[in-house]
Amino acid sequence: MKSGIHPESYRPVAFRDMSNGETFITRSTVSTRETVDIDGVTYPLVKLEISSSSHPFYTGKQKLVDSAGRVDKFMNRYAKHMEKRK
Repeated sequence: MKSGIHPESYRPVAFRDMSNGETFITRSTVSTRETVDIDGVTYPLVKLEISSSSHPFYTGKQKLVDSAGRVDKFMNRYAKHMEKRK
């Protein structure tokens, strides 16, 4: 890192994913009042609702959209309307 270009508050911070409890440490300037002890070291704690460890896109547990089923449902619902137009 170059000296003098980072803010004074650039320090290690713990981020916790509240959906699965996973905690990771990285450097940040975010300000927070909560702290957590990890391996005998106290870090500022930032709580996240979702991170790469719980996001469906990154975990591979993404639900697939059944577009064919949606088209069939639409056609069934509006079949009478389409017959009138013929």
